[in-house]
Amino acid sequence: MLNGLWLSFFLVAAVAGLSRWLLADDPAVFAAMVESLFAMAKLSVEVMVVLFGTLTLWLGLLRIAEKAGLVDALARVLGPLFARLMPEVPRGHPALGLITMNFAANGLGLDNAATPIGLKAMRALQELNPSSTTASNAQILFLVLNASSLTLLPVTIFMYRAQQGAPDPTLVFLPILLATSASTLVGLLSVAIMQRLRLWDPVVLAYLVPGALLLGSFMALLAGMSATALAALSSLLGNLTLFGVIIAFLVIGALRKVQVYEQFIEGAKEGFDVAKSLLPYLVAMLCAVGVLRASGALEMALDGIRWLVAWGGWDTRFVDALPTAMVKPFSGSAARAMLIETMQSQGVDSFPALVAATVQGSTETTFYVLAVYFGAVGIQRARHAVGCALLAELAGVIAAIAVCYWFFG
Repeated sequence: MLNGLWLSFFLVAAVAGLSRWLLADDPAVFAAMVESLFAMAKLSVEVMVVLFGTLTLWLGLLRIAEKAGLVDALARVLGPLFARLMPEVPRGHPALGLITMNFAANGLGLDNAATPIGLKAMRALQELNPSSTTASNAQILFLVLNASSLTLLPVTIFMYRAQQGAPDPTLVFLPILLATSASTLVGLLSVAIMQRLRLWDPVVLAYLVPGALLLGSFMALLAGMSATALAALSSLLGNLTLFGVIIAFLVIGALRKVQVYEQFIEGAKEGFDVAKSLLPYLVAMLCAVGVLRASGALEMALDGIRWLVAWGGWDTRFVDALPTAMVKPFSGSAARAMLIETMQSQGVDSFPALVAATVQGSTETTFYVLAVYFGAVGIQRARHAVGCALLAELAGVIAAIAVCYWFFG
């Protein structure tokens, strides 16, 4: 899938470049495409410098949280809920702890840390699966919730905004929180309908109702605030939550006699290894996206969509953020490349860049997740996993656009 997507970027760019040369007498397009290749390769290294630091920091902190027993405690807290949502998984099964760790890493926006944990969880669930080739209900629910991109602290998005010079990298904190909540809710409801899960079970309601009321009350509070006040609150909550999580990990770890420095170093080493392995993928996708835009192909596609939106009488500013939304289901690295390119071409705090950042933080690489997670355990029949995951993805994109208009006008 990634092979075809990456190759298509270059082939489409080649056709567009030839068209501009032969039909529009613009031979300079090839110089722009070659220049874009080298510029994007340089940008990839600059992005990786920040990524090295961020992944090293957060995997070090997650190691402290794990050794302090915070992950196990969270698994115990969520145990009764999972017992109802995944009745085929026994209480105390290792899969529940791994699922919790995966959600925690996703919640912190650490996609690259969440993937290896998620693969371990999927293997643990496969041990309980009576079929070697057909996805179980528990595996489908886990995958759809994973693909719905439940993100509470989109650290990676903050990092990319900071690297591109944003004066306030956490400005998109609240928009991402609201959009990802919508995506996750749609994912859960769609799976519940397909699997006939009893969401009205008293135990399930005891978890979901307070969360829904809290989110509803929060949105009601936000509804009476101006766009300027919303942006300021998003910045304050983003920075406060981020720093509060770090302090909580360190203090609880110290109180439980964890050698916080040593454990941080061990986790940080893993973060360095993970970050190092990402550079080839980032170079590949950023260069492909750069050539696509330099050829004019991306602009032609966006102009067509923009015309349709304008014909319908709607505002067209969000159209420049759509490349991120369109490639996100197929490739996270391609979507990151689109996000970075949008921030560079439009401005890091422009409306399209803010929408693209919110989309990136509230959606997931659906087809990649399906291929990797199910492929790792030999699942060939996904049943209703694809439909439910794509529905959650669509809900995340629509919610991201709507929330950005609400917050940033």
